[in-house]
Amino acid sequence: MTEEIIIAGFGGQGVLSMGKILAYSGIMQNKEVSWMPSYGPEMRGGTANVTVILSDERISSPILNEYDTAIILNQQSMDKFEKTVKPGGALLYDPNGISHHPQRKDIHIYQVEAVAKATEMGNTKIFNMIVLGAYLKIKPMVKMENVIKGLKKSLPVRHHKLIPLNEAAVNKGMESVNEIK
Repeated sequence: MTEEIIIAGFGGQGVLSMGKILAYSGIMQNKEVSWMPSYGPEMRGGTANVTVILSDERISSPILNEYDTAIILNQQSMDKFEKTVKPGGALLYDPNGISHHPQRKDIHIYQVEAVAKATEMGNTKIFNMIVLGAYLKIKPMVKMENVIKGLKKSLPVRHHKLIPLNEAAVNKGMESVNEIK
């Protein structure tokens, strides 16, 4: 099975980190993985996206024009990537800052209020882990134990004390995702 994902939003939202953790988690699960970031010259506030491919087979190319899943975290990314989801695919988004909600009828649309949940949990930096949890509820491509291993691999050792908080955020995302009919 192959899953082709685009994660897109503003720099500073943890887009690239989310993709990296997902990629490391796939490696820990013995999957073939591709992680290809793309971001503008601006750091925080500019647009950023990352393509992640998780597969049981060799990956022929990391360059994609269509995706099985789009994870969208801002309006610019919604405008650009909603149309790139394959028919029957999934679009997951946080409604915070989205003024034009997705309209397609040929895909599954999911919403997670990650900003609100992160605020409730007392740390807005875990926003991206809530989104990751929502994705993993929809498409359980990797096991939680491998997500934890992916976190350990991608976070500097000085931040390993935050792994329980990140795990709680992933679980919160799994509980909080809703399909939009």
